[in-house]
Amino acid sequence: MSLVNAPETTAAGSTTASGPTTAVGFTPEETDYSLSTRQARLKWVVVVDSDLPPGRVANAAVCAAAPTVASVPGLLGAHADDAEGVVHPGLPWTGCSVLVADSATLRAIRAKAASRTDTFVADVPAAAQSTRVYSEFITAVGKTRTEDIEYCAVSIVGPRNWVDKTVGRLALMP
Repeated sequence: MSLVNAPETTAAGSTTASGPTTAVGFTPEETDYSLSTRQARLKWVVVVDSDLPPGRVANAAVCAAAPTVASVPGLLGAHADDAEGVVHPGLPWTGCSVLVADSATLRAIRAKAASRTDTFVADVPAAAQSTRVYSEFITAVGKTRTEDIEYCAVSIVGPRNWVDKTVGRLALMP
């Protein structure tokens, strides 16, 4: 999977700019769990390739969500304790819609989102599902031109109105 418009973290844990960077996320002051998900400033969607079989769709969606949660501050809400005191880890308080698109539409949406500095993008190239060793994935992606990469999924966090306009015609994953 690759990140677009996000800082790159080195093995030592420092951040280096390898391309455009952005500070997409929520500040603690604007995190309001009493709001409807439709009132949040940013919207999060994961768009998956509609031609993938169910197991690969689930894998692609989870793989796209993982770097999104790790890279976009404030997406996850507070932990919830049940009546017996068992802690349930926080979930996305803003919600996350999982949508489907054909591969050409998925590629176009990714390109549009990647061109914006106010939008976070994490993608799952098809090589992620055809390799079993991460270094092989890195090599496969490294040998492929951006416009030739096939995507299994794309995770986008950006301004609500822009995201709505960009993915508004897509169907929810059945």
